[in-house]
Amino acid sequence: MTVVGLGSMGSALAGAFLAAGHPTTVWNRTASKADSLVARGASRAGTADEAVRASPLTIACLTTYEDTRAALEPASLTGRALVTLNSGSPAGARRMAEWATSRGARFLDGAVKNIPSAVGAPDTLLYYSGDKAVFDEHVDTLRVLGGDTVHLGDEADLAALYEIAVGGTLLPALVGFFQGAAALRSRGLEAETLLPYATKWFEMIISVLPMYAKEIDSRDYSDPAASVDIFHAGAVADLELAEEGVDVDWQRPMHDLVRRAAEAGHGDRSIAVLTELLSRP
Repeated sequence: MTVVGLGSMGSALAGAFLAAGHPTTVWNRTASKADSLVARGASRAGTADEAVRASPLTIACLTTYEDTRAALEPASLTGRALVTLNSGSPAGARRMAEWATSRGARFLDGAVKNIPSAVGAPDTLLYYSGDKAVFDEHVDTLRVLGGDTVHLGDEADLAALYEIAVGGTLLPALVGFFQGAAALRSRGLEAETLLPYATKWFEMIISVLPMYAKEIDSRDYSDPAASVDIFHAGAVADLELAEEGVDVDWQRPMHDLVRRAAEAGHGDRSIAVLTELLSRP
């Protein structure tokens, strides 16, 4: 097993392999980042090529696909299984797959759907796409990184597609929480007091996702639990939060999307109809 890229996530991946008893070779451009892993039993490669040659399976965990290609450019990939676990777009994943296979690699792209400290846990989700034969051959090894390990399909960009589709919810949700914390702080209240109510709210959101997915898949928005008009009317109150000393400008594009839906005649339809506005022909 080889891990290339030893940031916080890459180090967690290598650490999980070591904890499971897998012989693990590591490489990073800044060699000192491997020190703690070497102390735990990892082998330090001197070059990226040496790292790839050390194992039949290489996990590359760098920031972007471009970083991965740059790091592995000197390496011989012929016949090697290469798994990329980095951020990027579906188009970037397709370019990465073309580059890797043109150099003789057997390629999987993947995503870790949790934070570094959760790597190795039985409920941690990782999903992969690309060469199914590579996944089947190494699935027991890959499952060391997280017990919920899934192959999405043979198309190399599917993991990146799902990663960006799911990840699109993260920043709006976090900024919404941060805005709430800022509002409470303006009144001298602690952000911690928001937790029980925010947690219930997120649980409610989770509970309605299957309903919205059904509406979207059927394209039937005629029986709304919450209509576009309800959200449109609530925009005024949302923006009035500015009077409490909170910057609400980040919400304006979302309210503009709701306004366009109302103006297009969707006011009495489910808020899930926004999917139609977000879908380009």
